[in-house]
Amino acid sequence: MRLDNKTVLVFGTGLSGISAVRFLQDITDSIIVYDTNERLEAETIREKLPQNFSGEIILGNLSEEYLTKIDMAVLSPGVPTDLPVVNKMRDNNIAIWGEIELAYYKSQGQIAAITGTNGKTTTTSLVGDIMKTFYHEVFVVGNIGIPYTDISGKTTKDSVTVIEMSSFQLETIVDFKPYVSAILNITPDHLNRHHTMENYIAAKLNITKNQDEEDICILNYEDEVLREAGKKLKANVLYFSSLRKLDKGIYLEGDNILYSDGHTTQSIVNVTQMNIFGRHNYENTMAAIGIAICLHVPYECINKAVRDFVAVEHRIEFVTTKNGVKYYNDSKGTNPDASIKAIDSMPFPTCLIAGGYDKGSEYDEWVEAFGGKIKALVLIGQTKDKIEETAKRHGFNEIYKAETLKEAVEVCYKLSQEGECVLLSPACASWDMFPNYEERGRLFKEYVRNL
Repeated sequence: MRLDNKTVLVFGTGLSGISAVRFLQDITDSIIVYDTNERLEAETIREKLPQNFSGEIILGNLSEEYLTKIDMAVLSPGVPTDLPVVNKMRDNNIAIWGEIELAYYKSQGQIAAITGTNGKTTTTSLVGDIMKTFYHEVFVVGNIGIPYTDISGKTTKDSVTVIEMSSFQLETIVDFKPYVSAILNITPDHLNRHHTMENYIAAKLNITKNQDEEDICILNYEDEVLREAGKKLKANVLYFSSLRKLDKGIYLEGDNILYSDGHTTQSIVNVTQMNIFGRHNYENTMAAIGIAICLHVPYECINKAVRDFVAVEHRIEFVTTKNGVKYYNDSKGTNPDASIKAIDSMPFPTCLIAGGYDKGSEYDEWVEAFGGKIKALVLIGQTKDKIEETAKRHGFNEIYKAETLKEAVEVCYKLSQEGECVLLSPACASWDMFPNYEERGRLFKEYVRNL
């Protein structure tokens, strides 16, 4: 679909929405900015928009009159695709795109796209670092913080664009077609948005829906959903595994990550030389290595970038040691599966701070993962009663509740002894108490350092 002189409605006034407006201004003069939140102020929104923006800003209800004017709607990732107003747009044959599809309209060069329930940011960051050792023009964008629409117009045929993609962004894919895609894992998350696990899986698999036999999809062989999905894809599939040797793929053998093309085997890196640890991080690294190999990065460049890479902020991030107790910030552990990976990484008895916004997750497997490693559980946020009930049902009773994160840190300080750990790994989103997980993690580090 050509966008020239079309009337486009941008739905959402956050980072993605504002970026979409900037992107569209070079293409069409007819842009409407829309948000269902009537409490927002149009002038405040206008201050965030480009100075030469001359379109309308509509807050609250969208009248039928506008539905007849609009050719396309660009939904921000936070806008559910099943809202009544979005369904009305479909009924009026209005094309529905998302930020990713919009950016793809101008994008050139090679694209590597990464999704998964957990590990996306680490893998995307690592892929970006590897690419920069070999390619001159590399962009790292998407859910990682920089909107794809901010840079797609700058890409050239020689560019490599690495995109972190959430399930929300993947819901609105139309023609988007990466050369290499990777799905790291799929476990229950965001079910309050997707309603069913089947819908969530379908959204994740959208990353490869337009790929064909000229493209490559990298999948985790140890994820049963992905192993089965791989049998049905049009793209060539490259698996990785942290538990078994693969005839063709990337796998962990002892302390070495190896790559086999089906004929010869190449050692890529020894995990003891890496700065990130834990099986989940070895899987993230294998996926990143797979992407790099598919994009023809030399092995020596891959090895150096992997050895130099350090953990991303808020993901099992070491903060400091106080009175012999190590403090770790895993604020990005926003679902039970991510938190389990953090718990598994703790080397000593641990006081765990958890709880937050309820996304509809269940916590039975999470509590079962404590395995004698968690000495105390300090709960905060909307889910604290729900988690407490689950923990007690599984026989874990060393539970404390705090009204604030600061109070939770202070409780852990009193409970912990030399040689132990304190871990913030909420297993929940942050939106009940904080604007985002970054702010939650930043405050945790501040409170710890001020003890």
